[in-house]
Amino acid sequence: MAGSMGQRLAELIEKYEVPGAALAYLHNGELHEFAAGVLNVDTGVEATPDSLFQIGSVSKVWTATLLMQQVERGRLTLDTPVADLLPGFRVADAEVTKTVTVRHLLSHTSGIDGDLFLDTGRGDDCIQKYVEACADLAQNHPLGATQSYCNSGFVIAGRILEVLEGKTWDEVLRENICEPLGLTHTWTLPEDVLRFRAAHGHVEDGKAAPVWGLMRSCGPAGLICARPRDVVAFGRAHLEGGLLDDPRAMWEPQVDIPNPHTLGRQWGIGWILDEWSGHRVISHGGNTIGQHAMLWVVPDTGTVVCVTTNGGHSGALTHAVATELFAELDGLAVPPVLGPPETPVQVDVERYAGVYERVGARMTASVHDGALRLRVEATGALAALQEPFDLDLVAVDDVTFVGRREGDPDWVSGVFYQLDDGSPYFHLGVRATPKIA
Repeated sequence: MAGSMGQRLAELIEKYEVPGAALAYLHNGELHEFAAGVLNVDTGVEATPDSLFQIGSVSKVWTATLLMQQVERGRLTLDTPVADLLPGFRVADAEVTKTVTVRHLLSHTSGIDGDLFLDTGRGDDCIQKYVEACADLAQNHPLGATQSYCNSGFVIAGRILEVLEGKTWDEVLRENICEPLGLTHTWTLPEDVLRFRAAHGHVEDGKAAPVWGLMRSCGPAGLICARPRDVVAFGRAHLEGGLLDDPRAMWEPQVDIPNPHTLGRQWGIGWILDEWSGHRVISHGGNTIGQHAMLWVVPDTGTVVCVTTNGGHSGALTHAVATELFAELDGLAVPPVLGPPETPVQVDVERYAGVYERVGARMTASVHDGALRLRVEATGALAALQEPFDLDLVAVDDVTFVGRREGDPDWVSGVFYQLDDGSPYFHLGVRATPKIA
């Protein structure tokens, strides 16, 4: 595949209805770059290896790296309470306000409502204003009790960097990662991205998204735009040095992911941790408005891969690229997407029926002809952005179920489980949702 990657990438974007994609990978010390398709279906501008795509939540590993630099400089520890670093910091739970630590933020274990997407303007104080607005954020789960994806936690982490450095998160990023690594095609603000070929996201029916990017306040959680080779250079620095004295400290497991079938088995500091064919893999993915990116790093082999896309069945595309590429480069078997078992599994599903709700999302599990059906609804500020949809769930084992939206090539998986105190939860999309009724 490696030799004909340009042609293969073109075939895969057509198969998965992705307008455009770019790929870079490092193998045996050599960098390879490819691109296919277009950056915007309305303009027809060709995607090139130098095109900037939004890498979304891959940005979280960059923010975590910046905080680990501060740890190595002795300015804090992972177990320093956030309140010690941000005077006046508050969330709705008074005890969490006092005790939540940097480690909780960077491992998605704080339990703070994670999906606050709040536009606080374009000013340099936008992250400060966002963190002030976190005073009303409720707990999704008790502090440290489980893992649930938390965008707001990473914006709070970005604010810690601003206070420590006396600069904006964007400036801290440039001075401590982009410039030391010579990343010329990595930017955060649209006026900088516009100087390059920039991808535009595509949403339902393959149409260009009505909005180009996220609000600036979400920067530390997901605002980096980059060409794939710059992202590969960042991954390489986590293997060979250049950013941290001990990057391996970020690979230490912090929490098991209750649903290990989506992104990986555990979360480290920033990184998602998994194992393929007996080899450790560290990775992260990102999604913005119609754009998607993946970064994988295999420490044993030194292989680093980044794929960026701008719409369509992008998750299926990046998984297909990884499956073919890692098999050829390193002989690694990427775990297949979990689907229904060959032999149907009989499960008592009545116990899972009920309403599961967190801020921004309500899921209702009901029983139809002995099987579970899940109704998923966005609530609050996100309600206008996502239509409700239903998933007919198929049991894989006693607690694990898969479902597939009409027209999607891939199944999604969810796991029913309990916290140590017996509280019932459902883990879907790397988020934990409590049963409320």
